[in-house]
Amino acid sequence: MDEEEVVVEDTSAETSTEEEVSPEIAEEVDPLTEALQRAEAAEKEISYRDAEIQNVRKRLMSEKAIAIQYGGMGMARKMLSVLADIDRALSVNEDEGLSLIRSKMWSELSSDGVSKIETKGSKFDPTKMEAITTLPPSEDFPANTVIDELEAGYMYKDRVLIPSRVVVASDQ
Repeated sequence: MDEEEVVVEDTSAETSTEEEVSPEIAEEVDPLTEALQRAEAAEKEISYRDAEIQNVRKRLMSEKAIAIQYGGMGMARKMLSVLADIDRALSVNEDEGLSLIRSKMWSELSSDGVSKIETKGSKFDPTKMEAITTLPPSEDFPANTVIDELEAGYMYKDRVLIPSRVVVASDQ
């Protein structure tokens, strides 16, 4: 009898389970929909991450190209200080050997992208020049014009390497 009672309980449990199964089947559709929504969200997240990775790669490639393009700036700046020393030595004593070294050094620097900033008589450009002092404007030098260059300035490709130090005509 114990077995019959167990069977009866099982049958009643199945009946009640069948009644509950119908709502559970409806609930099983919801987990499927939920799983599909999760999959769509995961796909979106993956595509966002892929886009982010691509952006990082592009930025790194751009930074690498800039580093390669302007990698010689530090050495050019150091060589320009040596060139200035040679110019000072030549101003004291004209030496043919020193003149040859200076011209060779300048040709190497200019072939690498170094150029002198032209200042005298031009309009003052604060991005390339540093105004050391000002003088009143005249007929020859109207306001905001460079009167004299105290120290030469240099560009490395399109960037200022050393700003020119100049005297500017100004009303102030």
